[in-house]
Formats: sequence, structure tokens, C-alpha cells
Amino acid sequence: MFTDFEGFTKLVARIPAITLVNELNDIFGRFDEIVEETGVEKIETIGDAYMAACGLEEEIRDHAINCIKAAQQMLSYLEERNKKHEIKWRMRVGIHSGPIVAGVVGKKKFNYDLFGDTVNTASRMESLGEPSKINISETTYQLVKNDINCESRGEIQAKGKGELKMYFIKYS
Repeated sequence: MFTDFEGFTKLVARIPAITLVNELNDIFGRFDEIVEETGVEKIETIGDAYMAACGLEEEIRDHAINCIKAAQQMLSYLEERNKKHEIKWRMRVGIHSGPIVAGVVGKKKFNYDLFGDTVNTASRMESLGEPSKINISETTYQLVKNDINCESRGEIQAKGKGELKMYFIKYS
């Protein structure tokens, strides 16, 4: 699962850095709680991007559903938070399912990360999504279609991937 915020670059240019850090710390702190509550694991944050995964250490049957539930809670949290705060955060979410490799690379400042086409596809799901919506791949759709209501977006051109079938999660 990947998330990021719409208009982040413009926002950074108009608010003090300490305000930005405090905002992200508040938001990502709650996201950390949400992923823990839903059985999803935070991998890393890079700027305004939040990356998480489920089923890394042991096979979890509902890993895709867990990621969707976490994303839904994140979006609900932001909706409520936006009612009380001056800065209004609009987040995109992308989810893809598949095999990955986890590891630590480099010689300094070791950082646990995920690698593989699954990560790249999840990133494309996020970047081709829309604010306040969860965009999932065909692979993830096949895993959740009997449990979660989805709306087909058809095939969309994804950089470096070609045409990919995508779906938005529909809220009941």
C-alpha cells in the first residue's frame, strides 16, 4: 500500500518547515496506530509518502482486505481531522498484491525496504488514483471482489507498465 498527499509540493512552499513536520508527525503517528490495529506493517515514509504491507513474515489470507481496511481508516481519520485543522489534507491510496523481496541494502544508515515489481505497481496505483479514494489493481481486485464492493475504472496507461486494469473501492 502506498499513500501520498495531493498538492504536497505547493503546500511545502507556503508553510514553515516546523509546521509541516508537526502536521506529518501527527498524521503519520495516527497512521502507525491504524496499520498496527489492522495487522498491516509500516515499511517507511519518504516525505509525504507512506508505504505499508501485510503478510510479509507469515502468509495472511486476508492481507489485501487488511490493507484496504487500513486505508479506509486512514481516509476517515483525515476527513475528521480536516474538520478541525487549518491545513486540509487530501490523500491518494494505491494497493497492489503480489510477491516482493524484503531486505536491507547499502553500507550506511541501514533501512529495511521492499523491492520488486509489486512495489512498483502499488506505486502506480497510488499515483493514478484520486484523492480520498482507494485505487487497487486487478490482482488485488481478484483477491477481494467477493468481500469488498469495487468499481471498475477500466484500463489505464501506467508509466513503465502499459495498460493496467484498476478499480476504486466503493463505500457502502
